[in-house]
Amino acid sequence: MKLRTVFPSLTLIATGTLVAASAGATPRTLPFTYPYETLPEGSAEIEHFIDSTWVRIPRTTDPADTRTSFAPNFEHNTEFEYGVTDHLEIAAYLTWTQSAATEPTLTFEGTKYRARYRVAEEGELPVDLAFYLEGAIFHDEYELEEKVILSKRFGNLHVMTNLWVEQEWERGADGFERHFIINPTIGATYQISPNVHFGGEYWARGSLSTSAAAGSVDEFNQQVHHFVGPAVSLTFGKFWWTVAAYSRLDRLSRASEIGDAYGKLWVRTGLGLEF
Repeated sequence: MKLRTVFPSLTLIATGTLVAASAGATPRTLPFTYPYETLPEGSAEIEHFIDSTWVRIPRTTDPADTRTSFAPNFEHNTEFEYGVTDHLEIAAYLTWTQSAATEPTLTFEGTKYRARYRVAEEGELPVDLAFYLEGAIFHDEYELEEKVILSKRFGNLHVMTNLWVEQEWERGADGFERHFIINPTIGATYQISPNVHFGGEYWARGSLSTSAAAGSVDEFNQQVHHFVGPAVSLTFGKFWWTVAAYSRLDRLSRASEIGDAYGKLWVRTGLGLEF
């Protein structure tokens, strides 16, 4: 079995073996939008998220062959979370990627470290408030990420938003190039039952400091892109699973071309286990 299938398989096996229905998890009911809730003091959780984006690639490695096809890019993020207090949560990530244009093997990209702090108890403020800070160390890039998390419940309806920005320093031939990225999200879920939530989510991502040549694929990748789609979340005791499929809203008339990093369909799925 290849590495790209080993880790997700082991994750599912461990989940099926360890999950217990006696205690509640703190699920991510929307894949991109972080919730206000944090882990209780002394508890821990492991999460695994998979992003898949269908992009156009050459059908063969022969330069004379101009035929193309679609294949998915994958990114895997494994997160280990710990509740320092009932209001402060820390975490570390391991990140792998698999490019559609190369052999189907995982490449280790680097690590991320973050903290999330929620203010007051739920319902004490007009809008529930939390703050998020993250740093990343990748092979050719450093990142700093900040979020303001806002949340409000209206009975079974839960509305959430993340005011999310990033600063990236990407290593190049002439040194490091800095990018300022916006990545806002907003969504809502409705609790059908304690175990089932349905909802929808919008998110955008792109650079406000585009430096690539006008009209190039690199410039297109750096521009702000918008996605929206439905989401479903299931919770079983300490285990939760969330999935959503997003359609790109911008530049739909632009034909997909080789090098497009976003594609027109983006799927994110995540699972978590509290212990």
